[in-house]
Amino acid sequence: MAAGDVAISYACLILYDDGIPITAEKLNTLVKAANVHVEPYWAPLFVKLLEKRNVDDLILSCASGGGGAAVAVAAAPAAGGGGAPAAAAPVEEKKEEPKEESDDDMGFSLFD
Repeated sequence: MAAGDVAISYACLILYDDGIPITAEKLNTLVKAANVHVEPYWAPLFVKLLEKRNVDDLILSCASGGGGAAVAVAAAPAAGGGGAPAAAAPVEEKKEEPKEESDDDMGFSLFD
């Protein structure tokens, strides 16, 4: 990934986390404040993607793939060019390990 799309990905996540609507102007303002050069097409491309997709869905769709949240947001426009989503990997369910008994569970402890 180039630095521009990563910077825009992080800017999207910052705005989303703060509950601020994601616009090209706000993305460019954040990237400029970070002193990162970004090609002018990245911000509108991400805004267009996020008009059709939910950021939560993008984050959760890559959770099983080992990628970070920025990868999920940035991967969608890079993969399809037109913002077409890639097929999500199946989510593996983890079984909960049995809890070991402690002294507290048995009714006594070392400090009674």
